[in-house]
Amino acid sequence: MSAPTVTPTPVPPVTRTPRARRKRSSDRRHRLLPYLLLAPAVIMEILIHIVPMVVGIWMSFVKLTKFYIANWSQAPWAGLKNYAISVDFSASIGSALLKSFLVTLAFSALAVAFSWGLGMAAAVALQQPFRGRGLARTLLLVPYALPAYAGILTWNFMLQRDTGLVNHVLVDNLHLLSDRPFWLIGNNAFASVVIVAIWRLWPFAFLTLMAGLQSIPTDLYEAAAVDGANNTKQWRHITLPSLRPTTMVLVLVLFLWTFNDFNTPFVLFGNSQPAAGDLIAFHIYNASFLNWNFGVGSAMSVLMLLFLLVVTAIYLLATREKSEPKNSAPRTPTPAVSVRKEAPSA
Repeated sequence: MSAPTVTPTPVPPVTRTPRARRKRSSDRRHRLLPYLLLAPAVIMEILIHIVPMVVGIWMSFVKLTKFYIANWSQAPWAGLKNYAISVDFSASIGSALLKSFLVTLAFSALAVAFSWGLGMAAAVALQQPFRGRGLARTLLLVPYALPAYAGILTWNFMLQRDTGLVNHVLVDNLHLLSDRPFWLIGNNAFASVVIVAIWRLWPFAFLTLMAGLQSIPTDLYEAAAVDGANNTKQWRHITLPSLRPTTMVLVLVLFLWTFNDFNTPFVLFGNSQPAAGDLIAFHIYNASFLNWNFGVGSAMSVLMLLFLLVVTAIYLLATREKSEPKNSAPRTPTPAVSVRKEAPSA
């Protein structure tokens, strides 16, 4: 006998309802929404930072001088010659860049150290509640809230030799100096630019450390006080270790800001900055826009960028090794206990 033939039942085509199509379109829009929200920021980042950086790197490899400003795309290729000129410390350009680099290192170290110290002192002093604490915190943040040019220009007036407030107080009121010194020229220019930088930066350190102190539990200080620890020991053994992650990020950010500082020397000294206040960002500006040698100035900028990248990488690696806990001794595995199942007795 032959097997009966089974005729397959035709499957009707799936028709998508308008509701299903709307749901699919809505899901597609939800997937694209994050990218659409990020697109303006990415485009502006590319136009403002990435494109100028790429153009600056290209300029460091060409002989872009005042003779090619009108037709900069026709500047001849220089290769690594601009870099060789910048690091030739036996020549005038390289020697001046090295001196500016050392001045900037000393400036950054002092500004970061004093900014962190003043910020820590103010944050600890204003940690305990008292009447008027909010007003005191607000007043200490005024230098950070002021526009940079307005604050530095005020310091420029205060540091004038004959009409400045600083010499008026030190010489006429307190009689600490017999003669009115020049604060914006000569060797005193270094002290002036450091003081102005500290005045601008330490409120940011105070704000950051004050926010970090809020995350430390008060139970730790109460337990330490019960055990007989005074304020100094509490700060050393509780506050500093607890603020270690905040301090690491803060010091790195302050160093990058101070090393790249251009506004302070530019507004304070003008185009003719003294040798003691010749910070490297302003030095590169003069090499580019006053000497009309944009190729060498771009090479100096790239070298400064590489230096900051190396310093950042070394700093992050060093702090990462210190923050990682030491591996504990390997634990001896516990031998497995085998349970033998005995047969039930009859």
